[in-house]
Amino acid sequence: MSNSRENILQRLRRGRPELPAATGEIQIDSLAWDLEQRINTFCDRMASVKAEVHMVTEGDWPTKLRELAADRQLSNLLYAPKGPLAAEIESAWTENDSCTKLITREESVDEWKQELFYQVDGAVTSVRSGIAEVGTLILWPTREEPRTFSLVPPVHFAVLKAENLHHTFADAMEVEQWRQGMPTNVVLISGPSKSADIEQTLAYGVHGPTELVVLLVR
Repeated sequence: MSNSRENILQRLRRGRPELPAATGEIQIDSLAWDLEQRINTFCDRMASVKAEVHMVTEGDWPTKLRELAADRQLSNLLYAPKGPLAAEIESAWTENDSCTKLITREESVDEWKQELFYQVDGAVTSVRSGIAEVGTLILWPTREEPRTFSLVPPVHFAVLKAENLHHTFADAMEVEQWRQGMPTNVVLISGPSKSADIEQTLAYGVHGPTELVVLLVR
């Protein structure tokens, strides 16, 4: 290690504050919004960033999904045939003719990257939970529903049960016991993709979905 590098590290170490070690379990006070407050706040926050939220029921969300895809004239919709939403989605498409074709790919992304980026119009995924305070979706990608489903296609449909809406991020981690085990990655989504890197002008759909459509199931 060079002398200059060692000198820099020593200065950083000398300037580092001494923080007492945490003792015992940290308690997080929850503001305990009721379900209606969580739903209303979540919808407001999502609307503020140009996301679309539709209130649906357990029985009609697949039909609503099919209608929304048809309204947008999507030629195809990517879904996970082994995911938690598969049976309901397939049933809705079997019972009704749709101009939107269900598609799926189970091979590695490298084998169909060109199609994913240029030929897939939309995708639908399940959502583990949501954060009402800031209007955020929490996705835990799996082998069946990889994160590319929510990060690449122009339109992302997300199915979230209202009962899984938490007040804050801290509430979500505590209630779901994240400390007991987490996936390789967690995806937090707060609206369609956006960037203000160029001339500080906010633009949507720069590096991901241009539309986020949430089906909030009650």
